[in-house]
Amino acid sequence: MGRKPTGRPTSFDIAYAAGVSQPTVSRALRGDRSVSKSTREKIQQIARDLKYTVDKNASSLRSQRSNTIALLFFEDPTPDASMINPFFLAMLGSITRACADRGLDLLISFQRMEDDWHVRYQDSHRADGLILLGYGDYTVYRERLDQLKAQGTHYARWGSVSSDTSGVTVGTDNVEAGRLAGRHLIENGRTRIAFLGDADEHYPEFAGRYAGLCDALKSAGIEHDPALQFDALTTEEAGHAAAKKLIASGAAFDAIFAASDLIAIGAMRALAEAGRRVPQDVAVVGFDDIPSASLTTPPLTTVMQDIRGAGEALVETLLAQLEGGELPLRKLPGRLIVRGSSAAV
Repeated sequence: MGRKPTGRPTSFDIAYAAGVSQPTVSRALRGDRSVSKSTREKIQQIARDLKYTVDKNASSLRSQRSNTIALLFFEDPTPDASMINPFFLAMLGSITRACADRGLDLLISFQRMEDDWHVRYQDSHRADGLILLGYGDYTVYRERLDQLKAQGTHYARWGSVSSDTSGVTVGTDNVEAGRLAGRHLIENGRTRIAFLGDADEHYPEFAGRYAGLCDALKSAGIEHDPALQFDALTTEEAGHAAAKKLIASGAAFDAIFAASDLIAIGAMRALAEAGRRVPQDVAVVGFDDIPSASLTTPPLTTVMQDIRGAGEALVETLLAQLEGGELPLRKLPGRLIVRGSSAAV
């Protein structure tokens, strides 16, 4: 129980009114899920009623924390000058909201392989920890992550959960999402399904999506043809080039599952140039549900990743590390968004 209210409202006053301890109030006001939802809501309402505001300076002095998180984007080739994958750009809003709900400030910058992230942010006390979005070739990036762990840097990242058992990675259940896409195409009568995207240890998220597609084919009694897989990174141009190679190979195919929406959009352009109609001749499914997916002709069927849940989970994962706790592996479900590009014919 807290102490009786005094003059200016404090966290102890909220604890007294709520009938809980002051540490519970602190956790609840940060949005810590270790406090039940009903208790968090009760405490937050009392704080509003008392017009309580967090003294960030005092809080930082007590905890030796800056109450700031650094969000680092990995540079990706894009048609515009942003150098940010549009999927990650969409995730920015959910991370910002999750930080705001917990009274945290957010720094935003790029992550480059040659930079010492821990020195620039955590070691200089500019930020308590890092959220990392994007990584390029995972076999190269993994060495950097190992360095961060060895240096005691707190971080959370979006990526392939199956390739990282450290508990710092949040990601979509890519294998199950691949099954969703595969089952959808099979149920619509497609049996020769090509996959566009690198599908090996260098790009484990893509590999998981491909594995899910192969599993769906096997479950339907359809033999998987490795000749229908073509490498492509996450750009429209890569998707366009991969689809042209697929067409030039002479292999029969009636559907394409692309590892990202950008790859799918590029593939649809190549199909149009070759006189292949979508979806009459070739059904197309992408992945991510970026804003432009609904603007293609026809609109692109895709697997939507849980953007809001991703922001919440990344911030929670980082805060758990900062407070000396652990969270279980976080695999978020994907959801199939059916549009015209994969309609049954």
